[in-house]
Amino acid sequence: MAAQLESSHDTVPIIELRGLVKTYKTGAGEFPALRGIDLAVMPGEFVVVVGKSGAGKTTLVNMITGTDRPSAGVVRVAGADVHAMHEDQLALWRGRTLGVIYQNFQLMPTLSLLNNVMLPMDFCGLWRRRESPLRALELLRAVELEDHAFKLPSTISGGQQQRVAIARALANDPPILVADEPTGRLDSVTAETIFQIFLRLVESGKTIVMVTHDENLARRVPRRIRLADGRIVSDSRDQRGGG
Repeated sequence: MAAQLESSHDTVPIIELRGLVKTYKTGAGEFPALRGIDLAVMPGEFVVVVGKSGAGKTTLVNMITGTDRPSAGVVRVAGADVHAMHEDQLALWRGRTLGVIYQNFQLMPTLSLLNNVMLPMDFCGLWRRRESPLRALELLRAVELEDHAFKLPSTISGGQQQRVAIARALANDPPILVADEPTGRLDSVTAETIFQIFLRLVESGKTIVMVTHDENLARRVPRRIRLADGRIVSDSRDQRGGG
């Protein structure tokens, strides 16, 4: 079974980082956030990134999503040289290629849950008068929130808001999901619900890169990358992820 799954994956990385360096200039001098990162993530992988605060986890995510630019090195995601694009190209590419999930949800407070999920479709020019609301409802159904579709974010719990954020991240059916501390503000029961959703998404063929401080969750992911002082200090794989 493992060999069958392995053979079904493409041999070309869907995320590839080569010689990635990021140095920030501060009042106290230069701060090296990333120091020569080399990393390849294959299609369909579930990868977790762990490390102490200041290790470079969020900077790494920002390089993959193109929201920050490297000081040196190359970032290729889904066949695109991310940092060779100009801002308009990058925004459109990001909307169609990546679903980004944040710790603080970042839902629009004045829009219904349904309209929040439809926002990426509208932004990328994929909105269709008849089809988009149906797709948004389908995604809310997948995270068990269809009955709340016309409520505002402030009327539902934090865990429910995170599930809406996942539905929104899936709006344009991107091949990659990037999640930065998606369970950081949630209780353990709700965090487990979110984790199970991620497992189902990987089973459906999505690639997920997740940053977390939760070592218990991290141990259940098939591939774990540990950062320290801007470097990868371990990159481990096993066959137990998802338990």
